Amino acid sequence: MSSVFLALLALPSLAIAYTWKFDSPPQQCSNLTVSVSGSDGKPPYRILILPFGPSPLKDNIEARTIIDQPFPDGATSVSFQLKYPANSQFVAVVSDSTSFGSGGTSGAVEVASSSDSSCFDATQNVSPKFFYNILPLNQIVQCVSTRIWWDNTTVVGNTNFLGVIPGGQSFTIPQSALTNVASEGTGFSWVPPIRGGTPLIIVGGDSRGNGTAGSTLYTVSSGPDNVGTCLSDASPSSTPGSPAGGTYATTTATSSSGSGTNVGAIVGGVVGGVVALVAIGLIFLFFVRRSRDNQSKEKKIVDLLNADEGDESPAGAGTRQRNELPEYYQPQPFTVPDPTTASTYDEEDGMISEGRPLSGYTTTSRSGTPDILSAYGGGSTTTGGGRKGQMRSMRPVNIIQHDDAGPSGPPKPAEDELETVELPPAYTNIRH
Repeated sequence: MSSVFLALLALPSLAIAYTWKFDSPPQQCSNLTVSVSGSDGKPPYRILILPFGPSPLKDNIEARTIIDQPFPDGATSVSFQLKYPANSQFVAVVSDSTSFGSGGTSGAVEVASSSDSSCFDATQNVSPKFFYNILPLNQIVQCVSTRIWWDNTTVVGNTNFLGVIPGGQSFTIPQSALTNVASEGTGFSWVPPIRGGTPLIIVGGDSRGNGTAGSTLYTVSSGPDNVGTCLSDASPSSTPGSPAGGTYATTTATSSSGSGTNVGAIVGGVVGGVVALVAIGLIFLFFVRRSRDNQSKEKKIVDLLNADEGDESPAGAGTRQRNELPEYYQPQPFTVPDPTTASTYDEEDGMISEGRPLSGYTTTSRSGTPDILSAYGGGSTTTGGGRKGQMRSMRPVNIIQHDDAGPSGPPKPAEDELETVELPPAYTNIRH
């Protein structure tokens, strides 16, 4: 409880008695002039410049150092060289003899470019003169005890630690009794009376000046239990309204507030969004088109006898229609003679004695297809441009037609032995 009371006593008053401003925009390697106005300040004044944000140099080389610049005795202005590269940022805190941060804290100030770059080494990282650590590791939790410790062999004189809230209030971190822990070093415990979500820069120093241990930016956490017993109306926070320091550049444009519009980021975001939408549209069209192509390539029934559908000829004489067999494969009817009737063949007129044409004989034939009569020694065939020849004599043939119900009757006797030809059943008596 006593540590919380000491912390509240160390906080600056919410009412700022004097103001300060940059007389000219901060520029790389140029002189920066700061002036104080108001009669309520108590000289001597002092300004603390803290690097803020990442380094703009190649390979993230950190060439910026903490500047702890006192004002001349009794003076209300000071001028010094700003050894920061262009496009980098910093936070400034002005104090008087009464307390640290009594003049207020600026927001993040951006450094403008200049033709002079000789004030810093862009190839070498800078390093603090000693280091400090905190527990819990790398986090500040609202109203939860935090231990700040260091290696006492690297310190000159007494240590001091400062809390800086960009654009808000800054204060001195009160030190309770120092303790030595074998695995850590020398340090003290502090309960941060700061609300969760507040950005906080912790600055360490010793007798050589403020910032000799460097600075670290944290965001205060509310913690899993959101303990708020240490909070009050006097708890440090960001100050409503414009930060201290007057009007200065925060990005590429000048603004009186601690924030500005990053035009490059907005343009980049819009362009990236448009490109992403176009890419998504092209991918969608690709899949739609491929789906249509797959549908048009469905399997078709293979027709081995017919040509392609596009090769069909129009209906008419002398043309073959779809699903019509070629000429050589069209069926030829076979007329079966009555097995109970004797018949003879007349060579002169090519007729059977019953008056019916011989079933195997025809006067016309399909071109190139042998006639049935040829196989049985019949006469010659005649084609459209046909060859003519002497018909050979027919020998007697006994034709037996098998009925569906059994064998036919015995053939009639003949003087000469007849050749027997057996035919398969005609199945003419089948009824459906």
